[in-house]
Amino acid sequence: MQKSTNTMRAAVIDLGTNTFHLIIGDLADKDPKILYKTTVPVLLGQGRINENMIIPEAFERGIRTLKAFKSIIDEHQVEVVRAVATSAVRSAINGQEFVDAAQAMGIDIQLITGDEEAAFIFKGVSALGIIQRTSLIMDIGGGSTEFIICNEDGLIWKKSYDIGAARLMQAYFHADPISDAERNTIIEVLDKTLGDLKAACMQYKPEMLIGSAGAFESFAILLNNGEDIGDIASMSLDIKAYEKLAERLLTSTHEERTKMKGLISLRVDMIVIAAILTNYILDNIGLHALSLSMYDLKMGVLHATKEQITSKAG
Repeated sequence: MQKSTNTMRAAVIDLGTNTFHLIIGDLADKDPKILYKTTVPVLLGQGRINENMIIPEAFERGIRTLKAFKSIIDEHQVEVVRAVATSAVRSAINGQEFVDAAQAMGIDIQLITGDEEAAFIFKGVSALGIIQRTSLIMDIGGGSTEFIICNEDGLIWKKSYDIGAARLMQAYFHADPISDAERNTIIEVLDKTLGDLKAACMQYKPEMLIGSAGAFESFAILLNNGEDIGDIASMSLDIKAYEKLAERLLTSTHEERTKMKGLISLRVDMIVIAAILTNYILDNIGLHALSLSMYDLKMGVLHATKEQITSKAG
């Protein structure tokens, strides 16, 4: 691929518990221009995430995906590569083996903490310019879920919790449709886990919930009659319409969800857990506005990379 002389290309690989993302951006302009992006459903947390184990099939899928990403990165003549791994790799007893296997083929993975993950998510969302009042950002991952309280002046409070959709699904979601007992058990887990989040929200009083990509993108598509939302970077979601959708998801069977237009196979079951999590936050924090941000962890890492390069050049 021919490369312009006045570009500075960076690639970001986000190794999530469910999906691996690759974005390649040109950092020459004030706002990084995305040249390429792809998402692969690797399901690294398949089967044994709560035992902190990457099973062999998932391990192989992950390495195979990284090999494909490396070819794309080389083809785009990228100067800087940042690969960050989150909950599934950082908590796995064979996570270092995975990091070593990736390094052997030329990809250096940085294991980031939940706190660092939350900071990158904030950086990504704030790059959109949609934080105009005190808000709570929520990023539902497969292994962990991050919460960030922020306002137009910056980040106020952040925390990562090991209550990702894959973890909760593997532990508690076995009936079809999900049973009241399973829902209540998950709510009990959230009650025990999220006390400090509730205390922080009591103190700082966020008014809006901003959902960071992932499940919130699926909610937006389902609310759009299953039609793709295109390249929209952010949009407001009607809370009443979301609540009706959530009830539909929580009472549906696996088979019924597979037929829902716009719901990708990766999220057919995890969207139920995402709805329980989102409902819990809306009910317990008393938020009255809901927005989607398509800028998330990977965009935060890209913006942070640009800042680092700019400061070095300066």
